Amino acid sequence: MTPRIGFTGDVMLGRLVDDRQRRRAVDAVWGDVLDRLRALDGLVINLECVLSTRGQQWRRTHRPFHFRADPDWAVPALERAGVDVCALANNHVLDYEEAALRDTIDHLDEAGIAHAGAGETIDEALDPAAVSIADLDVAVVSFTDNTPEYAADEESPGTAWIDVTVDDGKTRRRVREALDRSRESDTDLLVASLHWGPNMVTEPPDTFGEFGRWLVEEGVDLIHGHSAHVFQGIEVHEGAPIVYDAGDFVDDYAVDAELRNDRGFLFELAVTEAGTPTELRLHPTEIEGCAVHEASSEAAAWSREVMRDRSAEFGTTFDRDGEALVLPLEG
Repeated sequence: MTPRIGFTGDVMLGRLVDDRQRRRAVDAVWGDVLDRLRALDGLVINLECVLSTRGQQWRRTHRPFHFRADPDWAVPALERAGVDVCALANNHVLDYEEAALRDTIDHLDEAGIAHAGAGETIDEALDPAAVSIADLDVAVVSFTDNTPEYAADEESPGTAWIDVTVDDGKTRRRVREALDRSRESDTDLLVASLHWGPNMVTEPPDTFGEFGRWLVEEGVDLIHGHSAHVFQGIEVHEGAPIVYDAGDFVDDYAVDAELRNDRGFLFELAVTEAGTPTELRLHPTEIEGCAVHEASSEAAAWSREVMRDRSAEFGTTFDRDGEALVLPLEG
């Protein structure tokens, strides 16, 4: 059997999602996508909230939104979906300051869900998430260029923060350190999960392309981008897919009628038993009622057309299989 690993955009379980989940089944947040998630061999998400009931809202700098979810339901929900790795390098892991970040890490550890991108110090934040998926050794490193005030340092908790736009060597040295750590365990598949760029932007800047291609040349097998709240195009470089932005997977956000941030995909990567990517399959999804669902035919058609258009500038073309787009990565 070909190992298949799923990747999602932002999973935000706070605010109205948290409120609704207190009155419905633990796995209701996954809607009718749950069976598809559970059928995967592995699942990697960007967790866009903290898992805690403690802490106070960050007020040291202006932050308009603060996201946290009650771990009593949120952790079992992640377990029901089969989440293996949570990327934590994003602009919400300190929304309720250090206590809630520590709770999040503790709850994930207790559940056996690996995480990367945030920690008690920058040293911990740089540690890759190492998991075994279908007999593959998979490593995920996680970075963000959002919210520099949330950055960890040698003495303070926070994120693995980088500046992608400045080529002064510091960013690449920091990233290379995390990549080197991942190789210490003889990794079969190496993923870089990047929370980068501004919201509601449909195209990545040139600097992201340069950085993404550099990561591939450094040995990364897939770039798992997120942050924009809308999906962006996909580039393939040396056989590795660069998903510049996976969009949103589940949240309670207001929907832009033109950009349709409620529409997106579950990205399913097929790999060989040696860990070589062979195919990326995009299953259309949409958010409704603070839950993720299989996209309607109309929404799926819209997402396929938009993904084709946004990927065309990279020379990327897709096949079609039912409602899904298929991107072959071999030959």
